[in-house]
Amino acid sequence: MTSPARTTAKAAVRTAGVSVGTYVVLIAQALLARRRIGTTTDRPPSGNGLYGHDLDGDPLRCLLLGDSTMVGYGMKSVDNTPSALVGIGLSHILGVPVQIHNESFVGARSSDLQGQIDAAVDLKPQLAIILVGANDITHQVPAKRSARRLGAAVRRLRAMGSEVIVGSVPDFGTIKPLPVPLRTVCRYWSRHLARRQTVAAVEAGARVVSLSDVLEPLLLLKADALFGDDRFHPSAHGYATVANFLVDAAVTQWRSSVVRPHEEAPLEQMTLEEAAEWAVDHGGTQVAPAPRGRRWAAVLRWRR
Repeated sequence: MTSPARTTAKAAVRTAGVSVGTYVVLIAQALLARRRIGTTTDRPPSGNGLYGHDLDGDPLRCLLLGDSTMVGYGMKSVDNTPSALVGIGLSHILGVPVQIHNESFVGARSSDLQGQIDAAVDLKPQLAIILVGANDITHQVPAKRSARRLGAAVRRLRAMGSEVIVGSVPDFGTIKPLPVPLRTVCRYWSRHLARRQTVAAVEAGARVVSLSDVLEPLLLLKADALFGDDRFHPSAHGYATVANFLVDAAVTQWRSSVVRPHEEAPLEQMTLEEAAEWAVDHGGTQVAPAPRGRRWAAVLRWRR
């Protein structure tokens, strides 16, 4: 992610039809938010490598793609990065070694996914996990275009023989440095993109896990503990929370498609549009392709 301050009043006017007065307010709030959040050139330690090396079997090759949230922006210890969290989680639950290769980078948008895949072609990933979209919002990339690029990346990965997990863009309304009405506009934009991402990714063959508000219930108890010093990127606890949802979705997908592909999972089915709408309102929901056809989805609801 980069600063949400780049979500300018122009984007707000296009998406929410705000007045000229609100336009001016949004510009001022965006500049203030940029100052509050700031940036850093510090890079977290690389978490690439083999996890569960003492386990039997061939390593599961897992590719991580996306932006700073997948990089682990702000973390000082490798153990707190998504690479390590996903690698440890997958190897522990699946009982096999996991080779993690992370091609994500700070500031990445959906348009960068193809280049990240190019850089990992030799890996021949069996599993890919994607977190992207926040920078599409801050750079005012139309949601339809952003989702289309995500879908293209998923289709390419599927053609390479990889199972794909996508974490939809989080709800920007939970970001405290964004004042109202800027926060309201960003919430609308992020939820709109999350719907588009869900439809495009599932149509392309991915399992999508909604990250819309997965941190929000915990904020009532943990306050700022789930956000880092900039109050925009996750803290170590926040990264662990997000990683848990991604690992759970990855394990579910791997077991249902690779380990036990012929077993019918007792999942609820609804139209893809209905599933995308539900997922936006209920973080942790998993949406996957359904046997009934292209416009249907299998839904696994998360019980809080």
